[in-house]
Amino acid sequence: MTEDPFVAHRSLLFTVPYEMLGSAADAEDVLQESWLRWADVDHSQVRDPRAYLVRTVTRQALNRLRTLSRSREEYVGEWLPEPLLTSPDVAEDVELAESVSIAMLTVLETLGPTERAVFVLREVFEMPYGEIAEAVGKSAAAVRQIARRAREHVAARRPRVPVSRSEQQAVVERFLAALRTGQVRELLDVLAPDVVLVADGGGLAAAAQAPVYGAELVAALLARPDRVVSAVWLNGAPAGRIEVDGQLAAVSLVVENGWVIRIHAVANPRKLTRLDDPTELAR
Repeated sequence: MTEDPFVAHRSLLFTVPYEMLGSAADAEDVLQESWLRWADVDHSQVRDPRAYLVRTVTRQALNRLRTLSRSREEYVGEWLPEPLLTSPDVAEDVELAESVSIAMLTVLETLGPTERAVFVLREVFEMPYGEIAEAVGKSAAAVRQIARRAREHVAARRPRVPVSRSEQQAVVERFLAALRTGQVRELLDVLAPDVVLVADGGGLAAAAQAPVYGAELVAALLARPDRVVSAVWLNGAPAGRIEVDGQLAAVSLVVENGWVIRIHAVANPRKLTRLDDPTELAR
C-alpha cells in the first residue's frame, strides 16, 4: 500500500505550525485538526498532496495564532518558545536549524500572525508566492509586500554575526562548565559584558519576570553550586539542561565573537515535556 501523504510528510507538517506558533503542543493540535480535514477530502482530486497539506496546516496555525495572541499578552513574565530535544543531524541543514532556533522563534514572535506565516513559508520552506497567497487568503502582490516587510523586520532583530557550529558548541561547553562550578568568576569569563538573560517560568516556576541585563547581574543570578548540568541539543543547536532542587530548565544561548550575548532559559514545566525523545523536524 502507498503511504498516506499526511504520514509521509508528518515531520514537515509539524515543523510548519511549530515555527508559526513556537509551541509543540499547539502544533500537535494543529496537526490533529488538519488530519480530520484531510480525512474528509477526496485524495484522488488533490494534485499536489504536499502543497495541499502545507496550506491546510498553515490555515489552521493562523487561526490558532490569532486566538493565542490575547493569552500571550496575559502571560506571567516573559514568554519564550517551547524547546525541543533534537538530534545533532538537524544542524546539518543550516537554514532549518537557524529557522527553528529559540533565538529565531523569539524574533518571529514579534511579527503579526500573517507576517509570521508568510515569512516562514517563503524564507524557510521556499513556497511560491501564489501558494502562500492561497494559504493566508491574500493576493500574491500583497504577499510579496508582506514578505519584504517581514524580512526587514527579522533582519533588524536576528543575531548580527553568523556563528559556526564548532564555535557555538565550544562556547556552550565553556558556559556549561562554568555553571557546574557555580562560580561568578568562571561565568564572567564567558559572558559578554552586555549579556541579556530572558527567563520563562510562566508563573509556574521561579524565574525572573523581566530580562536581566549585564554580566555582573546575570552571573550573580546563575552562580550556585547545587545544580546538575548536562549538554543537550535543543532546536538544532548545542544547549543545556539544568536541574536545581528538582526544578528543570532548558537553556539556549546566542553566541557572538566567542561570548554568550543572550541566554534564553525556559523553566515553565508545561514547556519542558519534549526533552526526553528527539523531535523530527523537516523542510
